Amino acid sequence: MNFDLSQFYQVFFEEAGEHLASMESLLLALDVADPDMDELNAIFRAAHSIKGGAGTFGFTDMTEVTHILETLLDKLRKQEMQLTTEMVDAFLQAGDAISMQLASHRGEGEVDQQVIREICEKLEQLTGAPVAAVKETQVASESTSTKKTKKKAEKESAPEQEDYGFFDPLPSECVADEGYGFFGDAPNETASADDGYGFFTEVIAPVAAPVAEAAAAPAMIANAAHPTRRASDKVAASSAETSIRVSVEKVDQLINLVGELVITQAMLAQSASTLDVAALEQLQNGLNQLERNTRDIQESIMSVRMLPISFVFSRFPRVVRDVAGKLNKQVELKTLGESTELDKALIEKIADPLTHLIRNSLDHGIESPDKRIAAGKSAHGTITLNAFHQGGSIVIEVADDGGGLNRGKILGKAKERGLPVSDSMSDEAVWMLIFEAGFSTADVVTDVSGRGVGMDVVKRNIAEMGGRVELSSAEGHGTRTTIRLPLTLAILDGMSVAVGGQTFILPLGSIVESLQITDEELKTVSGDGRLLRVRGEYLPLIALHEVFAISNAITEPKQGIAVIVEAEGKKTALLVDELLGQHQVVIKSLESNFRKVPGMSGATIMGDGTVALILDVLALSSHHVAGLAKAA
Repeated sequence: MNFDLSQFYQVFFEEAGEHLASMESLLLALDVADPDMDELNAIFRAAHSIKGGAGTFGFTDMTEVTHILETLLDKLRKQEMQLTTEMVDAFLQAGDAISMQLASHRGEGEVDQQVIREICEKLEQLTGAPVAAVKETQVASESTSTKKTKKKAEKESAPEQEDYGFFDPLPSECVADEGYGFFGDAPNETASADDGYGFFTEVIAPVAAPVAEAAAAPAMIANAAHPTRRASDKVAASSAETSIRVSVEKVDQLINLVGELVITQAMLAQSASTLDVAALEQLQNGLNQLERNTRDIQESIMSVRMLPISFVFSRFPRVVRDVAGKLNKQVELKTLGESTELDKALIEKIADPLTHLIRNSLDHGIESPDKRIAAGKSAHGTITLNAFHQGGSIVIEVADDGGGLNRGKILGKAKERGLPVSDSMSDEAVWMLIFEAGFSTADVVTDVSGRGVGMDVVKRNIAEMGGRVELSSAEGHGTRTTIRLPLTLAILDGMSVAVGGQTFILPLGSIVESLQITDEELKTVSGDGRLLRVRGEYLPLIALHEVFAISNAITEPKQGIAVIVEAEGKKTALLVDELLGQHQVVIKSLESNFRKVPGMSGATIMGDGTVALILDVLALSSHHVAGLAKAA
């Protein structure tokens, strides 16, 4: 049997990424003056594990960097050297370099060899070991690996010798240094029996594999050690983007619910086969049970897609440290609600907007230490990241205790750019001006911010996720940005409405109220547009039958129903024929199944098998306002 080791690449990539993330978080938490030995040991073990896994798959470029890194970490944990800030910086840069190499092996980019050389030289200088000695160690390691492969090949040619393990016992010269396991996670200087130096512990047991499979193992090792062997095939790269680690409890719950669903289905089939008047009640009970089980299984399946937001929050301590150092500011990051769960699709999309907000807080929000002291504050600024559930949404807050937004400066910049503003605007309206494209109050353009790109991207990206962003600020006390998002992009609570013979879905979270229209409430603007007066507030009225050119629909506003919807703080009235009902719908992408349709955010399949389009409230409102402006 020709055994291909590449099937295990993805496992290595995931675990190496976890080890790198663990290293970074531990390094950022280290007290340079008095480092915790347990934390240093944990950092060493993470580097050692990456080195062992990389060696197994023949990724020698990664083993070279991790070997030098491991050497320096070993001296620190043995207290042969004193930890310095320069070392922590070098360790973080080494982690970035290893991440670059890891991405290259996944087929997701190229390695900048100059960066690798520079970090290796920096680590070698800090270690105090001459470059030649390090290179000799690496050559010796590779030579030992080659001897090991040859030794296994000799065993393959000797059929009378049975060897049921994947690997021979390690030679003594390899035990302390190489980490030839799948992921060598050795906490001590010498490897113990359970250090993970076999491929998998379960497979090494003498009864775990037949002779034929043991004979194929040398070919597997040779493939792994071959320098031209790479994991850049598209299968590995694509799986990296789609895999999710799921807890056993969630899977067990899903399996139990599937069993209940099958039982209920059997009950319905039995009832239908002998249907009579007496069986109608039994059939109805079965349908009710099926509905409950379907809802439960739907929620359980969605929970498998949910991940803690700590996956996003964990990247920001490094961002804060690097940017604050560049700006010569002292900033502490606090995170709350890290266990709050969010759909994986949203996890991936929210990272960039949050990064923009964090960088803006660092550059524009938090003052320099001398300014903070002059204002009676602590020299250390604080940025707080908080996430929590509220109703059917998740709320993410980014708050800082900096100088806050300057109302006068924002209004001045807006007037310079010709934006329609006035001094009587509310604070909330003034704050939202910073989300205009190209808007910036920075006096000096830097590589951190000031080009007017970022905040408009934040608003647009959040709107595309079905969320909204709010700002609150107090001059001299700080700024708080609040993001509200749906829990998932796959299921929507909606209201179905009828327009002519068509059915549309309105997101329930966008609906404020619905009402019947009277003549006194309806006003005409310039003979073209119509406004609806609701409790003293004038709202634009959009007739959906006109937007989508639907015949046989109610054209007289007072005969239909106005549904008041809100998007980005702006209310709009939609004219429909009738309200059909409220229910959950499974969102299907129009772009992937058909094409992008203006005014639609997706589609769903109704209970009778028909397709209903899901309305994009923000797009409809924006298009209508633009149409009125053009007509005027």
